[in-house]
Amino acid sequence: MKPVALFKDTFTGPGSLARWVGAGMLVTTLAAQHPHLVFDRARTRDLFSMVPNWKFFAPNPAVHDFHYTYRTLDLDGETSEWREIEMIASRKLYQAFWFASRRPEKAVFDICTAILQEAQKGGIRQAQTLSSYHLLVEFIRRTVREKQGEEAVKGFQFAVVRAAGHDRGEQPETLFVSPYTPMTTPAPQHLVVA
Repeated sequence: MKPVALFKDTFTGPGSLARWVGAGMLVTTLAAQHPHLVFDRARTRDLFSMVPNWKFFAPNPAVHDFHYTYRTLDLDGETSEWREIEMIASRKLYQAFWFASRRPEKAVFDICTAILQEAQKGGIRQAQTLSSYHLLVEFIRRTVREKQGEEAVKGFQFAVVRAAGHDRGEQPETLFVSPYTPMTTPAPQHLVVA
């Protein structure tokens, strides 16, 4: 068979519709992976989600780590040095396949991201109204209790610091510093109807 006839038969012969659809899907899939929004037009018209998106798990991957530090106020009114909560454990090979122990680290990361987004929009006072802020406060409070005991500590303050992980060239940046928080958990406010 001549090369021209073979080429023509590929695009017009039996099964050519399937080849055209397959080629179109391949080109569309590859274009949809590009980060520029112009290449995402095909996915906006994809009503049945036929075009895969390999950016699904990390469309905006995190390039920084959050570090959580706290300092305490003891019963004598003395403030301690800042201490870091060790959240990021060294990785092991099997964790490339199964890493369930990372869930708490990821949960605190997501909570912190929500707090920081709200703090950028409405300030620290606005961020303090979020349930995610109260969840982070309880996480820090529990950590302080485990490390120092509740009897010796009157209250604490915590900070969120962003660092580039293994990149030592970038200096850590303090993103959020909480106000003083008492060690005792406040009683829930009950709604009083008059």
